[in-house]
Amino acid sequence: MNKTLITLLKTAVASATFAAVGAQAQLVGDINAGLARAAMCIGCHGIPDYRNSFPQIHRVPMISGQSEQYILAALQAYQKGERRHPTMRGIAGGLTEQDMANLAAFYAQHNGNVQAPETPPRAPNAVVAALLDRGACISCHGANFSSPTDPSWPKIGGQHADYLFVSLKSYWVEGNDVIGRSNPMMRSIVSQFTLQELRLMANYIATVPGELATVPQGGLRR
Repeated sequence: MNKTLITLLKTAVASATFAAVGAQAQLVGDINAGLARAAMCIGCHGIPDYRNSFPQIHRVPMISGQSEQYILAALQAYQKGERRHPTMRGIAGGLTEQDMANLAAFYAQHNGNVQAPETPPRAPNAVVAALLDRGACISCHGANFSSPTDPSWPKIGGQHADYLFVSLKSYWVEGNDVIGRSNPMMRSIVSQFTLQELRLMANYIATVPGELATVPQGGLRR
């Protein structure tokens, strides 16, 4: 995709979400309150390699170590139906804005590595490098895919490949009440790739060392 077009899309998305970001900034998450609320999250996100069967079998994402802004934005998107997944929408639907801020603060503070490893990632082969360049992935998700240029966007370096693939495919879906994600920028980017190309990118990004982790229940810090 033309990088100028991506810049325009990023500007449009940023403008559309300015008010929402301002509202988020007023919320201060409480880590201990987030721990109490996390009991409903641990059954999936607290079990290493736990798999979800919908819409296809894939590992649930590692969320420990994501930024507070991203976790809050993701939960709000599920609540509003901008991200469509029956289980997550049901969970998010029962949360207040403060609940979501508390969960975001909790998960953001107990990542596995604290900082991204200094070891350079394995370079992608020529085919994958060309795909990543076409999608301008680093321009949004940052160096090693772990330094998003907007904190409400996810770190994806080291995330599970099968989850990344399912997520990318979800931006293709329109007009479905239970599957799909409504994000004009990501939809425009993803629409230019085949399924095989999306899988190649997901498989590579999963190999890049990152800051994400799954923290089992016994390892949760108070």
